[in-house]
Amino acid sequence: MIKSMVASALIAGCAVGLLAALLHFAFVQDYILLGEEFESGARVHFENAAPATPEGAGHAHATPDAAAAPHDHGSAAAHDHGSEAEPGAVQRNALTVLFAVLIYTAYALLLAAGFGLAESFGATITARDGLLWGIGGFVTFQLAPAMGLAPELPGTIAAELGARQLWWWLTVGCTGSGLALLAYGRHWALFGLAGALLALPHVIGAPHPDQFWGVAPPEVAGAFSARVLGTALVVWALLGWVAATVWHREIRST
Repeated sequence: MIKSMVASALIAGCAVGLLAALLHFAFVQDYILLGEEFESGARVHFENAAPATPEGAGHAHATPDAAAAPHDHGSAAAHDHGSEAEPGAVQRNALTVLFAVLIYTAYALLLAAGFGLAESFGATITARDGLLWGIGGFVTFQLAPAMGLAPELPGTIAAELGARQLWWWLTVGCTGSGLALLAYGRHWALFGLAGALLALPHVIGAPHPDQFWGVAPPEVAGAFSARVLGTALVVWALLGWVAATVWHREIRST
């Protein structure tokens, strides 16, 4: 079983991680680069609006210098993304691919461990089951946390990192446990517990700053969040399907 777990995780993680990187480059990265330009001051929200509003009035969110502090990625010159020949672009893209493969391999290992646990209780994991597990992983690790903490675009602000991490882990644990109880529970009491677990992090509430003053336009942040979640759904569904397909073949061959 350990061999099947590792094999399914490695194959699924590498294949789906490459797809995740490709979707990131196609649908998400441009918004990150745009957000970094607003963050660094290379672009300013409403800079072409007329008539100009006095300092501190109107729709001004913050000065570029003040907003750059939470996300200090460098100067405006360092973020001139108009040319693909930027010296650090190749390294940045290569690291994106590497991290995507590593992250989704780790997620695939979690799925494979779940497959093994489910089969130890008599369940049979097929490719169709894997697809549902993948969607469940998306809900657990991305959709449910995003209901309180939306994917963060450079140039926006957020609460203190430690508080966000604590709430994120609470949400992941409660959501994963709640979905497992809904899927495999055998008693109404377990279904009630599942509902309570799913709701608990959102009843507590995610940490947020006292006020919002990010320099990135909200339209860009909204499009970024939508694309992050949309691509994640595709990747997670495929991850579950591939991992379960390889898992089932490995189990049958042993």
